Amino acid sequence: MSINRIGVYPGTFDPLTLGHLDIIRRGAHLVDRLVVGVTTNPSKEPMFSVAERLVMVRRELAEIPGDIAVVEFDSLLMDFATRESASMIIRGLRAVADFEYEYQMAGMNQQLNDDIETVFLMADVSLQPIASRLVKEIARYGGKIDKFVPPAVVADVAAKLGK
Repeated sequence: MSINRIGVYPGTFDPLTLGHLDIIRRGAHLVDRLVVGVTTNPSKEPMFSVAERLVMVRRELAEIPGDIAVVEFDSLLMDFATRESASMIIRGLRAVADFEYEYQMAGMNQQLNDDIETVFLMADVSLQPIASRLVKEIARYGGKIDKFVPPAVVADVAAKLGK
């Protein structure tokens, strides 16, 4: 009897960055199935709707090998992970500030369901400064974002900003 390891990688992906893609590629090697959960975050003002982000993420993941699903969710992460039969949550870390927040979240999530582990992956050194929030800010002020997001996402952002 084989046991399938299912991991969930949640995020807003607004927009999807090269850092997200790095974590997805690496996370997909750790599990038999990776579920990329696209969600909303009430504390963030999204540039793209959830439907637009689902299309964006699916398009960019089409060439990444492995069993990867892209799913919308609007619930507690641990409820989503349970629904997907996940045994782990995959989270990317860029800096110490990320670790402090993620450590607190992992502790709370463990209190909700201690059968699901949180696994932290360090972002590639060259990708550590990338944050969706900063990508949007750079784009809004006319800066180039092609070093931070895939080419099709550059076009998505430009279209959204009417540029």
